[in-house]
Amino acid sequence: MDFEPTEEHRMIRRMVREFAEKEIAPRAEEIDETDQFPDDLFRRMGELGIIGLPFPEKYGGSGSGYTGFVIALEEIARVSGSVAITLDAQTSLYCEPVYLFGTEEQKQKYLAPAVRGERIGCFGLTEPQAGSDAGATRARAVRDGDEWVINGQKIFITNGSVADFAVITAKTDPEKGTRGISAFIVERGTSGFELGRDEKKMGLKGSVTSELFFENCRIPAENLLGQENEGFRQFMITLDAGRVAISAMAVGLAQGAFDKAVAYAQEREQFGQPIAKFQAIQWMIAEMATEIEAARLMVNRAAWLRENGQRFTKEAAMAKLFATEMSERVCHKAIQIHGGYGYCQEYEVERMYRDQRLCSIGEGTNQIQRLVIARQILNK
Repeated sequence: MDFEPTEEHRMIRRMVREFAEKEIAPRAEEIDETDQFPDDLFRRMGELGIIGLPFPEKYGGSGSGYTGFVIALEEIARVSGSVAITLDAQTSLYCEPVYLFGTEEQKQKYLAPAVRGERIGCFGLTEPQAGSDAGATRARAVRDGDEWVINGQKIFITNGSVADFAVITAKTDPEKGTRGISAFIVERGTSGFELGRDEKKMGLKGSVTSELFFENCRIPAENLLGQENEGFRQFMITLDAGRVAISAMAVGLAQGAFDKAVAYAQEREQFGQPIAKFQAIQWMIAEMATEIEAARLMVNRAAWLRENGQRFTKEAAMAKLFATEMSERVCHKAIQIHGGYGYCQEYEVERMYRDQRLCSIGEGTNQIQRLVIARQILNK
């Protein structure tokens, strides 16, 4: 068992950290305050090859595997959760299903431009009545000659209102339940495809979270993604990768808050010495560092299984459960170490605490992760 990072992984971390610290970090506070989607930073991630790390060169990627991607995602989350979740949705939720299930024609048209950062994608799964119970989707798609006609609504869609392409799910055979759901690619501007409001959120404010509406939306028959009625299986596979990605994001946010807390503890003086000299602070720092390292190992393990073609549903759920709850504990302690200053927006740990809160909800709540883990263990 080799825990040593490869030279390629070291290079990815160095490159992405330099980009994050020089180009994202100086704007992180502004992005949060203005609720503005950082389109230029998104395009820049495409130019640097960050979006395409897991995908083959023939589609504009670098073929660096999923481990390289989670390393990059962690480094970006370390300075901005908003930019990180935008990348997460683009690569793991939109590009991933198109790559896994799309035809060659679909990959050239809908994957390659997204990998290069020239187009933005989103994944439309959640509906008002279908959250944790994703199989309860009410959106419908009916075949009409050479077209599919889609009617329905999607909510809480990351990148939704800025996306050029959307992978969405809809029932094509309602009598079959989860075995009657299909996935489709819909282009922005298609007649009957309308954007709703962007949600006002607690954190991740530079990331748009939108409603999507479909009213007699007609798309070409060839925009069916994969096989008809295979959509539920497809999005469960997609969510496995998404859970690894959001776990990496949680690790990055925790690492960012930890770094700020350690620096503050060494500078802030009380009772005539830096507070880092006090055992109460040292114990918190030790606990934070240990939990971050444990979560990072779980994320890397799940990513390794994914890129080596092995089953990783349980490991993805475990990583997501542990890493996201770890991130909340670490960010909580980071604010505590800062004291009253940690509660003020002037100090970045306040933003990191708000940003990490979504991690235990997105890609399936942590209550759902516990069910996934238990079923994987008990149903062997």
